[in-house]
Formats: sequence, structure tokens, C-alpha cells
Amino acid sequence: MKITASSKNVLLVIVLALMLPLVLQNFGNAWVRIADMALLYTMLALGLNIVVGYAGLLDLGYVAFFAVGAYMYALLSSPHLIDTFPAIAAMFPEGMHMPLWLIVPVGAGLAGLFGMLLGAPTLKLRGDYLAIVTLGFGEIIRVFMNNLDQPVNITNGPKGIDMIDSIHFFGFSLNKRLTIGEFDIPSVTLYYYLFLALVLFSVLISHRLENSRIGRAWMAIREDEIAAKAMGLNTRNLKLMAFGMGATFGGISGAMFAGFQGFVSPESFSLMESVMIVAMVVLGGLGHLPGVILGAVLLSALPEVLRYVAGPLQEMTDGRLDAAILRQLLIALAMIVVMLLRPRGLWPAPEHGKNLRKGHK
Repeated sequence: MKITASSKNVLLVIVLALMLPLVLQNFGNAWVRIADMALLYTMLALGLNIVVGYAGLLDLGYVAFFAVGAYMYALLSSPHLIDTFPAIAAMFPEGMHMPLWLIVPVGAGLAGLFGMLLGAPTLKLRGDYLAIVTLGFGEIIRVFMNNLDQPVNITNGPKGIDMIDSIHFFGFSLNKRLTIGEFDIPSVTLYYYLFLALVLFSVLISHRLENSRIGRAWMAIREDEIAAKAMGLNTRNLKLMAFGMGATFGGISGAMFAGFQGFVSPESFSLMESVMIVAMVVLGGLGHLPGVILGAVLLSALPEVLRYVAGPLQEMTDGRLDAAILRQLLIALAMIVVMLLRPRGLWPAPEHGKNLRKGHK
């Protein structure tokens, strides 16, 4: 079997990704934690890329599916429901502790259902109108999470849900260090490898979808929906499928986030999070998997790296500049520069945005 150059590049990237946490551990677990969060945002960006990059449906409320997955895991893996509802406590006397093999399908299915519920009333909307409706949907979910503590306490309101079980499978909790001989693997590194496996699986699914009949149909809708409908494509079902498939990635990522953090609250799912996820897809390159991954890694890790830049700059101004505000300013300037120099993204798809009139005289 002949190994192509692209296959070699993919294998090299995977090997480097496997070695990355081992290198970062030398600088402290905080850097491995940054890599963990970068992988979660990569999964979110891959899901949104299905909706925005492939199908061309602008979704500004994607963080809602992230929240659905996170609260699903939090409710089913914490004492909150048992303390609130005696009937549930009687059914689960030892508490509800979801294993990994159950978290992933339940999170994917629930978020996919919410994705289709969002897509159903927006089928006839396009462009700015679709963006406004999806933005409202994201805010509705956040407001619900913030207020569903009365009259029945379901989400614990703005206080959030804590004491969430860590992710575990086969009786082993990822919150514990793993010792193999003389080699010690910290908890954050174990989470890294779990998230990396999920990201690689997400990339495989996205790649297969892109080259499938469904993926080509999504791209036809993106380029010209009227022409796609005239060619006999069922645009209604295809749009619903895009919303549902994209949302599943968000639900799984949210469940992993809740297990990793051990705490969730509505403030983690603000509008700014949705805007950042959209920026990852657009800055990386719409519809191009390597570009989307690059954009997600850069925009998720850049704010943390800039902490080491904003601190000295704050000291230079005798504390007159707030480090957090300065960090956001530096991120915004970086995004503006990228959009001016690379309007199609850092790593755009070769076919996307090509001049259809090229070669016509």
C-alpha cells in the first residue's frame, strides 16, 4: 500500500499532537490545560464549520448546544437532581454517575435534537435574518439556564452546578494521576488524550461528510440555494441535517467541558463565546478542515498566551491599563490584521471563493 505525501503529513501532525503534552508538562500543568481547552474549542469549531462552512448557514447561537451538553452532563453526574427531587433520589440511592460510553451518545443526541429544533423555524431565513434568529436562540438558552431555579430548581440559576463527577470509564477516573512504572501522567494530560481522540474522530467524520453526497449538496446550497432546489435537492431536510450534525459536536464538547471543569454556570455560555467560535471558523478558513483547526487552536490559546504579554505592559503603565482589557485589545488587533492581510482566512479552501468567470473571454 502506497503512502501519499498528504498521509505522511497527517501522521506527522498526529505524532506531534501526541508528544505535545509531554513537552508542555516541563513548563507546568497550566500549559497542558490550555491545550485541553484548545482541543474542546477545536471540536466546537469543527461542528460550526458544518453549519457555516459547508451549508453556508450563519449561526450566531452555536454556544447554546455547548451549554446543552454541559448542563446535561452536570445534571446527570452531580448530586443536584438527587438533592432537589426525592423521587430521583429513591431511584438512584447511590447517585447518578454517567460513564464515558453513555456521555458521548446522550450529549450528541440531545444537542442534535436542539439543533433541529433551532433549524425548523429558520428554514426560510437567510443571511442577516438567520443570524439574528440564531443569536436570539443562543441567548434564550442562556437566560433559561440562568432562571430555571424557580419555581423548581433545575439548573441552580446563576449559582451554577458544582460537585460534578469527573469523566471516568472502566472504573478509572481521569481526575487521578496515572502511574505506569516510573512514568507519571497527570490528570490534565489524560484529559488531553481523551479530547484529542474525540477531535480526531470529529475530523474523520467531517472529512467523510465533506466528500459525501450530503456534503456536496450542502455546498450547493451554500453557493446558490435556488439553483440547488431547482436541481431537485431537498433543501429543507439538508438544512435540518446540517443544524443537527453541527450541534452534536457542540453537545459532546459541552459534556467534556463539564466533566473537565467540575462546575458549570450560565456565564460560561455568553454571546461572546459564540462570536469567538464563529471567528475561529472564519479566520481559519471557511469550509477547510485544516484552516478551521488552525483558527480554533490560535484563537483559543492566544488569550492565555497574551496574559504573559499584557502583564508587563500593565506594569510599564504603572497599572493604568487593565491587563484583561489590554489582552482583549491585542486579540482584536490581531484579528483585524489577519482579516486585512488574509480576507479568505489563514488557510482557506482551494476551491472556496474561486472566480467562476476565470478562463471566460
